[in-house]
Amino acid sequence: MIQLNRRQFLQQSSAVASLLPFASMPATISSFNAPKKITIAEVSTNFEREPLATPYGFKGGYITDVWQAVARLQSSSGKHGIGLGTQSVLWCDAEVFLQHSENGGNALMYAMTEKAVQLAKGQSFTTPIELQENILDEVHAYGKKVTGKDDLRETFALNALVAVDNAAWLLYAYENGINDFDTLIPEEYRPALSHHHDKVVSVPSFSFATPVSQMKELVDDGYFFLKIKLGHPGTQREMLDKDKAKITEIHETIGHGETPYTADGKIPYYFDMNGRYEEKDYLLEVLDHAKKIGAFDQIVVVEEPFPEESEATVGDVGVRVAADESAHTEEDVITRIQMGYNAIALKPIAKTLSMTLKMAKVAHEQGIPCLCADLTVNPILVDWNKNVAARLGDWEEFPGMGMMENNGHQNYRDWQEMMSYHPYSDADWVKAEDGVFKLGEDYYEKSGGIFQMSDHYQALFDSKKSDS
Repeated sequence: MIQLNRRQFLQQSSAVASLLPFASMPATISSFNAPKKITIAEVSTNFEREPLATPYGFKGGYITDVWQAVARLQSSSGKHGIGLGTQSVLWCDAEVFLQHSENGGNALMYAMTEKAVQLAKGQSFTTPIELQENILDEVHAYGKKVTGKDDLRETFALNALVAVDNAAWLLYAYENGINDFDTLIPEEYRPALSHHHDKVVSVPSFSFATPVSQMKELVDDGYFFLKIKLGHPGTQREMLDKDKAKITEIHETIGHGETPYTADGKIPYYFDMNGRYEEKDYLLEVLDHAKKIGAFDQIVVVEEPFPEESEATVGDVGVRVAADESAHTEEDVITRIQMGYNAIALKPIAKTLSMTLKMAKVAHEQGIPCLCADLTVNPILVDWNKNVAARLGDWEEFPGMGMMENNGHQNYRDWQEMMSYHPYSDADWVKAEDGVFKLGEDYYEKSGGIFQMSDHYQALFDSKKSDS
């Protein structure tokens, strides 16, 4: 695998940026005054367990409920921000998930969130990116200690930091009088998020255990871009046989559906192997099968086919290949692009907004399209994700639209109750219509409601509230 040290990465990124016409595109939002120096005086965390309607299967395992981490950061001035995070131990590091009970793995990640706020207490920062850079390595090291895993994936630490990072961004906004997402983004990252799409494609996600009949129901409801988890449990041969059978069943059931949103009017496919394919030949075998049954031309993107440590290049496989969990940082984005990956699945709701801004900047400078992937997050985090997706450059397959995976409504047992925690739960832009979130002036004025305090999550800290 091609590796760059930090100096080489910065040199290459800067060189490429200087050659691309859009890399120096002026920001569309005027700068505000220099941000304040913020000192964190008080911290707290909490969490809620949200059960799934049915077990959700991917990466050869199943999850049954999802912990919603909540972090509260209060500054020395008395202002505070409350940030949310959704944990996914299985997605972050399948070995940790398999070595512990489901609740045990979640408890380990939550311990890292608590460690993070304790590290943040007393810290001073100008932007949340600075705060994260100050604590990420120590949180990651603590995670290695509590999990007993020296090779704990960095994404595990980033997932644990999401609630803390979001709380820091809100505190940063309140301290600096910011009330819109465009101004929230530091100026150097704005060219990568300079669009204001009026539509964002809502991409439902299906586990390998999802009956194809459920996929057809959503297609009948207007959803048209489907993310389908492959990588069935079992040996590699068992997995491949099941994956090919699944693709056949899917194509026979919905492959001839129609949509007005694609050039050929056909339903496009988005296959996610979640790193389960141990050899490049296995991916080629599945793609050959797709060709034989007539499904290949409808594959828009294949995501994360190989384990992170794989050195397989993908520029010659014939389809767009996206990096997701193997791209922890902006350096990883450069490495994956050199390996032939030509799309990046950003996860501000799983890898933090701070890290996502860095990754989006690098991908933009390299001319690589991005979309926002989900982590089965709660409704408020959907709009954190949507704020990014609505501002990313569009894909040639979907001109004029952003793209965002969105599967919480499919999987949470109590989704409607969770929706009531959203400050704008009745807004038109909260729910997809015919597979698309339709965003207008009201959406951008309110920035998806992320700056409004949620009464439900505020109440988790009311007994300890120490500010006015």
